[in-house]
Amino acid sequence: MDYVKRIRDLREDNDKTQQNIADVLGTSQTMYARYERGANELPVRHLLKLADYYGVSVDYILGRTDNPKINR
Repeated sequence: MDYVKRIRDLREDNDKTQQNIADVLGTSQTMYARYERGANELPVRHLLKLADYYGVSVDYILGRTDNPKINR
């Protein structure tokens, strides 16, 4: 579950709180914290929103690449 570390690192690198990101996703801070701990799997709709929000590729969040750039 590389995405667990990636979503936490992205949030912290962007000086955002769990509540800030939960608001972006339309979920609770408690649920978002569960994603960061790996207690709940991140839904695809939230994965896509996070990639758009941070301007990185889904593959980067999932740990399939270390290159955060979006290849279009």
